[in-house]
Amino acid sequence: MINYAKGKVKDIIRKRQNCTEITVVIGNEEYNAVNYDSLTGAVKPGDRVLLNTTAQDLKLGSGGYHFVVSVNDGDISFLSTEKDGHIMKLRYTPLQFAVLSAEEQKSPYHQVFNNFESLKHRPVIIGELHSMLPPVVFNIKQNRPKLCVSYIMTDGGALPLSFSRSVAYLKEKGLIQGTVTFGQAFGGDFEAVNIYTALITAFDILKSDIAVVTMGPGITGTGTKYGFSGIEQGSNIDAVNTLGGRPIFIPRISFADSRKRHCGISHHSVTVLKEIAKTQVEIVIPVMEQKKMDFIKNQIIQYELDKKHKIVYVDESHKIMENLSRFDFKLSTMGRGIEQEREFFMTAGAAGFYASNLLD
Repeated sequence: MINYAKGKVKDIIRKRQNCTEITVVIGNEEYNAVNYDSLTGAVKPGDRVLLNTTAQDLKLGSGGYHFVVSVNDGDISFLSTEKDGHIMKLRYTPLQFAVLSAEEQKSPYHQVFNNFESLKHRPVIIGELHSMLPPVVFNIKQNRPKLCVSYIMTDGGALPLSFSRSVAYLKEKGLIQGTVTFGQAFGGDFEAVNIYTALITAFDILKSDIAVVTMGPGITGTGTKYGFSGIEQGSNIDAVNTLGGRPIFIPRISFADSRKRHCGISHHSVTVLKEIAKTQVEIVIPVMEQKKMDFIKNQIIQYELDKKHKIVYVDESHKIMENLSRFDFKLSTMGRGIEQEREFFMTAGAAGFYASNLLD
């Protein structure tokens, strides 16, 4: 299923690098839409646009947007003159384009990958949801301001990094050193082919002390044991161990989600930890109120997570939550804020707090 509609740009809501949020008029109705400037060119009020309306027609949680497919019947005056790269993104689609990946022979960093030996036990924080990224980074930088943090975005969610308001904020405030996108994700400061070379890029090119790996905004789920895009966390854990890094896992914890399978430690996290990851990871759990703590500990015993992995309890929960309040950024996950999802954001923050204390 794919739905299109023709509309006209009414207003520019906001702009960030390669992403413009706009208001469009379709018929007599107004809608929010997103234009990726690097794919379809710049837009201005009055422009005619062709819109992909599929996600909104299906009422999916894609942020409430239509997406611009073409502007003014496909004006191509913005064609790029950069021709160095030959690694294709969105390949075999009408929007495929080439990037210069960090690993390519024409890249000035080509030899970095041939000379690579190890991540040297440096911390890599692995999470499922994009909404985990800000609380992780806030706690790292509030606890250890001089540490360099990079963000690696997988292709499990949104593909364009520019869609993320979180990343835009973190970069604007100087809280992350740089970004790497790999697979079919694109738009990072560096492009990489896979998770392995993305990790090498983060540490040996960006010179990071800590890397954070999550998908972009949005996640695919089906209500089945294995049918979710966050299952990538298992192979991400194994990749970090293969390269000699120190993987740290953010369990997805919620007591506000109405779906029983996501109560406490989400079934997504359980599946990844119990079955998908083949190597050990440190699972960070913040100390929370006793009833909820008992629920989490019972899950750990029930699923035998402590027999395969190392459980780390972090008891500075007050400090972790205080760190989150020091930044002018509205935290939200699945449409719920920090008041409803205290344990979710506390857990993500605890991973950042813990990782920051591992470094000299």
